[in-house]
Amino acid sequence: MDDHMDEQLLSVGVRILNMARTDLYMGMRFLDVALSSFSYGCDMDCISVGTDGVVLYFNPRYLGGLLKKNRVLINRLYLHQVFHCIFHHLWKPGKKEQPYWDLACDIAMESIIDSLNIRCVRIAQSALRQGTYHTLKKSVPVLTAEKIYLYLLRQYPKADMLAPLLAEFHTDDHSRWPEPPSPNQPNPVPKNWDSLSDSMETNLDTFANETSDSTQTLSSMLKAEHRRHYDYREFLRRFSVWREEMAVDTDAFDYIFYSYGLKLYGNMPLIEPLEYREVQKIQDFVIVIDTSMSCSGDLVRAFLQETYGILLEQESFHRKLNIHIIQCDDEIRDDKHITSKEELQAYMAELNLIGQGGTDFRPAFTYVEKLRQEGKLHNLKGLLYFTDGEGIYPKRKPPYDVAFVFFQKQYKEEEVPPWAMKLILEEDEL
Repeated sequence: MDDHMDEQLLSVGVRILNMARTDLYMGMRFLDVALSSFSYGCDMDCISVGTDGVVLYFNPRYLGGLLKKNRVLINRLYLHQVFHCIFHHLWKPGKKEQPYWDLACDIAMESIIDSLNIRCVRIAQSALRQGTYHTLKKSVPVLTAEKIYLYLLRQYPKADMLAPLLAEFHTDDHSRWPEPPSPNQPNPVPKNWDSLSDSMETNLDTFANETSDSTQTLSSMLKAEHRRHYDYREFLRRFSVWREEMAVDTDAFDYIFYSYGLKLYGNMPLIEPLEYREVQKIQDFVIVIDTSMSCSGDLVRAFLQETYGILLEQESFHRKLNIHIIQCDDEIRDDKHITSKEELQAYMAELNLIGQGGTDFRPAFTYVEKLRQEGKLHNLKGLLYFTDGEGIYPKRKPPYDVAFVFFQKQYKEEEVPPWAMKLILEEDEL
C-alpha cells in the first residue's frame, strides 16, 4: 500500500471518528471534555478499534464497513472507548481469567450505552442481550465489571461456554490496555481520566434536565465506582495510637559507632541498640455487630472471620488487647471483653448471635460512652459497626472515629450520616 493510500485511509478514519464525536457531543454534553481526550492513530493490524487511554487506534476499513451498516454503531463504539477510560478498566488489577474480565468490561459498558435513551446511540436490542441484562440484574443490582466478572466465573466454569456472549457483546480491542505491575496491583490512572471520572457526577447533575432519567444507570455505575474501597489493614491503622514496646529499635540504631567500638576495643561497642521502640498500633477497640433480622448471620460470621484474621496479627495490635465485641439490634444484647488472642479464638469458636429485632444504632453508642466514662476504654480511637445501614443513626458525632461497614448489596448511601466513615466490603472479599 502506497503512502497516498495510507493518507487517504487515515483521513477517512479521522473524519468518521470526528463525526461520531460530534453526534455524541450533541446528545450528551456532559461528556464534552471526555469525548475530546483521544488523539487518533491509524493501525491496519488492529481488528477494530482500541485505546491505551491516550490514543484511539482504528482500522479505517473496519470503520468504513461499520458506517455502511449503521452510523449509530460508530457512535456506540466511540462511546464504548470513552466509558472504558471513565471507569478505569484499563488500569485496574489484572484478573486471572482474562477472557472473563474482558467480556465483563464489555458487558458493563454496553449495558450503560443500552440504557441511554439518546437517539445517537439507540439501537434495537437482541433477545439475547435483553435476557442477559435481566438475568444479571437478579444477582448483580449494579452491573459493574467486577460484579459481572464474578458472576461469569460462577455461571460459566468453562471458557468455551462464553461463546454466545462474546459474539453478542465483544466490541473492541483490549490488547493495548497496559499490563498491571502485578496481578494484585493497579496501574496508576492518568490524571485526566481520574479527574474526568470524578467530575462526571457533577456534570450529570448540571445537565439533569436534558438527560432526564436516561442516565440513571450511568449515575449508579459512577457512584459504585467512586465509593472508596480500603485495604482492611490500612483502614484499621486509623484507630491506632503511639506507645512504647520492649523491642530492639533497629531504625534508631547506628551501626557505624557499634562497629567502630568493636574494632577499636575488641568487644566493647560504643553504642547499644535501644531496648524500647515507639510503635503505632491499636490498643482500645470496639466492634459492634448489627444482629437485627435484616442482617444475615452468614454475612456477620464472614465479617468477623475477616476481622479475626487481622486482629491476630501481632503487628496490628499492642500485646495487651482491650477489645469489646458488642451485639446490638434495637438494644444491647451482648458485650464480650477480649484481652488476649486466646480469648478471641475461643469467642470465634463459640460465636452465638443474639437479637433478630429491629435496628437502632443509638444504644450501642450510649453503651460505649458509658464504658468510656467508667474508664474501661482509655484510648478509644475508633469503632467499627457492621450493618446493612437500615436503622436509626445518632445525630451527633461521638468523640472518636466511627466506620460503618457495609456489605455491597445492602449499602444505601443516602442514609449514612456525614460524620461517619464508610467501608464497603465486596462479595468476593467476604
